[in-house]
Amino acid sequence: MSDSNLGIPTEINAIGQPCPMPLLMLKRGLKKADQHQVFLLKSSDPHSEIDVIRYCQLHQLKCQLTRISDHEFHYLIHS
Repeated sequence: MSDSNLGIPTEINAIGQPCPMPLLMLKRGLKKADQHQVFLLKSSDPHSEIDVIRYCQLHQLKCQLTRISDHEFHYLIHS
């Protein structure tokens, strides 16, 4: 699959949500997802980095973290 097939990511906005809500919101999105759907998870919780990256590793998902600021983290997630 090429990057052009990944399409526009589905945004999951978890800004302002405490842990573990960003991960729970991602899990809900993944449960309803199409096979090659891409997600952009936005979080303000610094603990989300550990939770989201570990979850993606365990489920063989690709996860790219971008730190927008000290209080905003974006995760691009796909299979």
